[in-house]
Amino acid sequence: MSVGVSPAEYINHHLTHLTVGSGFWAIHLDTIIISWILGLFFLGLFYFIAKQATAGVPSGLQNFAEMMLEFAQRQVHDTYHGKSKLIAPLALTIFIWVFLMNFMDLIPVDLLPWLVSLVGVNYLRAVPTADPNATLGMSLSVFILIILFNVRSKGLKGFIYELTCRPFGPWLLPLNFILKVVEELAKPLSLGLRLFGNLYAGELIFILIALLPWWIQWPFGGAWAIFHILIITIQAFVFMMLTIVYLSLAEESH
Repeated sequence: MSVGVSPAEYINHHLTHLTVGSGFWAIHLDTIIISWILGLFFLGLFYFIAKQATAGVPSGLQNFAEMMLEFAQRQVHDTYHGKSKLIAPLALTIFIWVFLMNFMDLIPVDLLPWLVSLVGVNYLRAVPTADPNATLGMSLSVFILIILFNVRSKGLKGFIYELTCRPFGPWLLPLNFILKVVEELAKPLSLGLRLFGNLYAGELIFILIALLPWWIQWPFGGAWAIFHILIITIQAFVFMMLTIVYLSLAEESH
């Protein structure tokens, strides 16, 4: 913590985004930039591995990529009961990308803000998934896919029928519609808020540890970092699995 800065000011500084605009139209540039950098890193890495892939003795990177691909395919095979070539690549992309964004929480809290301060940038939050705009944005994309899969599986007429006539029949159409809308909206909200809540809490704990004297930060920070590796992996896995489950439910014609 900087000398002469109160704990409240320190926490507030680390929880402030690099922002353009204000109010509803505020854009968190740090969330966008870091998430895009990590996404491009993921795509570039797997593209490089694919170009270098060999049927002979595989490299360590090729083994890693094949392991990740088999992992995603296994989860889709066990969970998804429809027919779509999109699901396995989507599951792999979600898991790796969300994990990379979560992993930013393990970087020392003062490191990146200090680096960007050298070029005159005053604020930077390095964990995109600790921003509800990012997590709810991803869950909104999943929500759109759920609607598209529903229409593809049941047809537009069947989807409207499900919205208005299930589970109590057409004579309780308003109640059916309200219940169905609440059920569908709960999926992206819970998906996004669960990821945000866990990563925001982890980020805040690292910031609080940074307020401690330097000689006690390392044992507490190290212990929490080891435990947090499990959290960031589980949260990436949960986001991936719930996406697969929701899309599988959307394909169920009954």
